Amino acid sequence: MKTILLIIAMAMCSQFCLAQSDSSAVDSVSTKSTLTLAAVYSDNASYYGESAAEKIPYAAVAVNYQLKSGLYLTGQTYKLLNDKSSTLSAASLGAGVNFKLAKNLTTDLSYSHSFYATNSPLLQAANADNASVALSFEKWITTSLTGDYAFGKTNDAFVTAAISKQISLFSIGKKDVVTITPSANVVGGTQHFYQTYIKEKKMRDSLLGILQVPVLGRPNSGQHTDTVATTAFNVLTYSLKLPLAYNRGNYVIEAAYQLSLLSDHVQTSAGNVNSFFTFSFYYQF
Repeated sequence: MKTILLIIAMAMCSQFCLAQSDSSAVDSVSTKSTLTLAAVYSDNASYYGESAAEKIPYAAVAVNYQLKSGLYLTGQTYKLLNDKSSTLSAASLGAGVNFKLAKNLTTDLSYSHSFYATNSPLLQAANADNASVALSFEKWITTSLTGDYAFGKTNDAFVTAAISKQISLFSIGKKDVVTITPSANVVGGTQHFYQTYIKEKKMRDSLLGILQVPVLGRPNSGQHTDTVATTAFNVLTYSLKLPLAYNRGNYVIEAAYQLSLLSDHVQTSAGNVNSFFTFSFYYQF
């Protein structure tokens, strides 16, 4: 079961991911090659706990092919449910490798490139490329440290420190188990992506004939601006997540609820609390 949960986490770990996945079950590299398919629904898109001005529900399909050597390939497609067009809203391709550094210490190195629709409403659309390195240490709890470098139209760096614990609740039958994996993380980073987001939002609103109103500046700042000249590295969000999962054989069904408190440094909605609900299905061959 730990192996399938590891593959699930990697299948959704591309920085494009709209709802970041947490896994407390980091294990050794798989002893065989595996193929994992995933389908996800979320009521809103999350970018390190931040969200766009408008709510963006979406559905996604992901695939991960993992070699027993630790190398893996990922692919995702996304459809924003408030997008009336018949085309896909975004897609992503990635590759990476995971391996053990010590008995309880695992690392993961990955790179992904994303493809976004023109004037995408997603916060992360400014940076189509992402390089990531993650370290995970597992004992009775799992602690992890992840660094991401997102680049494209702008350049941003993020660091995420997280802790999680998988708890087995009960079994319905002899071959299944219901688990809950509470996790908490703190994210620090830069916010140059916000400059592009504001500019493209104004363009989308103009094309749709929406009256421009100064609602996109930082709250309580006394001023409303269209761009952010520069951003320093600051703590951005504090998040708590509760994923409840039914695990049986080769598949997992999961419902997860996340609360994210935005710090006073964020450019989106400083001091606000965002909530996200996701429902996911994973199957491994």
